[in-house]
Amino acid sequence: MPLFGTSGIRGVVGQEITTQLCHEVAEALGATLPVGSRVCLATDTRASGEMLKEAVFSGLLSCGMEITDLSILPTPVLALLTREWGFETGIMITASHNPPEFNGIKLFNRNAVGYSWDQEQQIEEIYRRKAFRRGYRGSLDRGSGMEESYLQFIRHALHAEVLHSDMRIVVDPGNGAASGFVSSLFAEMGLKVIPLNDSPNGLFGGRKPEPTEDTLRGTVEFLKAVDADMAVCFDGDADRVVFCDREGFLGFNEPTAFVSRLVAEGSGKKRVASTVEAGRLLDYAVGDLGVEVVRGKVGDVPLAYLTRQIDAAIGTEQVGVYIIPQIGYYPDSIFAALTLIKRLRKVSQIRDFLREMPRLFFEKSKVSCPNQLKQMVMKSVGQEACHFGADGVNELDGIRLEFADSWMLIRASGTEPVIRIIAEATSPSRVGELLEKGVQTVRYLVEENN
Repeated sequence: MPLFGTSGIRGVVGQEITTQLCHEVAEALGATLPVGSRVCLATDTRASGEMLKEAVFSGLLSCGMEITDLSILPTPVLALLTREWGFETGIMITASHNPPEFNGIKLFNRNAVGYSWDQEQQIEEIYRRKAFRRGYRGSLDRGSGMEESYLQFIRHALHAEVLHSDMRIVVDPGNGAASGFVSSLFAEMGLKVIPLNDSPNGLFGGRKPEPTEDTLRGTVEFLKAVDADMAVCFDGDADRVVFCDREGFLGFNEPTAFVSRLVAEGSGKKRVASTVEAGRLLDYAVGDLGVEVVRGKVGDVPLAYLTRQIDAAIGTEQVGVYIIPQIGYYPDSIFAALTLIKRLRKVSQIRDFLREMPRLFFEKSKVSCPNQLKQMVMKSVGQEACHFGADGVNELDGIRLEFADSWMLIRASGTEPVIRIIAEATSPSRVGELLEKGVQTVRYLVEENN
């Protein structure tokens, strides 16, 4: 199995992710950098974070790296500080939105862009051959001033010392890396903040780390109880953000479409980057601006490179990832949320805009599949695709089947041992039909290949 997946290295701690693996990956990374290179490292709030961080430190020190420990930070802050503070590499110990038993390693270049596939392959080759560069002595320091540095950058990028908004905003980091950080930053920006699940908890005691309609039901009830206007909700490492209002969860495709339009119409650019998971609402939202949606592979790193390659106004994943070139080619959920808040007079503008769009129904499901079977199962899915009667088939990343009134994607996850099925249609019955057929097909093929 490959070491790197869709978003860095990730797995269950004690199984795929061990201290020895983290130590040796750090040694492999160090072997690709000159002796004395400056690297920084942060973690999310997972209980395993400190243990794995120490293993990474040990590996980096043995090959002569100069390390700055940034402690617990959101991934976008780590990425930005890597660039702004002149580090060669930024290392994030995180499993993002995955359950608390998962953890992993994500890498950023000096320009705050995630490590490319070629860079990951170089590290993986060194790791496989154990071709480490040992016998050097590095150093370890503690970083400080992160919050103030990020705040000043954001204020400059937003062209605002404060944001003038009357909205009452619930900030829900889900006990993850944004805990305390975002609520404090939003307050510094002049916003009326009501924190929820805002203390670090390695088991994510307030809610699950993946913000979805199901996991945010309590957040919506809290929002109503405190008479707030909007909830801004992050995943475990805060590289994703989703939104709720008093009517409930605002969805996945809906906010990304709305924010993409806001950014695109002020940019003068004629392309928006997204992935094969993105629904057609995004096309409708920017179509009248003469803006084209270009879909690429799933994952914030492929999305970042696509956004830069096509000079897009913005890069978005429907799960709540936003890459805004104005600040860099890395996912920054915090800046995206502030960009939205700055442009809203009232939160109802989002639903008012969506009511003008064609009505679409979007559903997701997943089927458990051992990592070692994914390739065989997806090959079989490709062979079965002709029986779905699709008007078109896109095999860029998984199998996306296009129909006149709908589409469906079957794709092996790069972060979990599952195969995901996504469908969108103009009616709930059509979505249900596609999703059921997709799930049944995948379950059968998993059993056939097991």
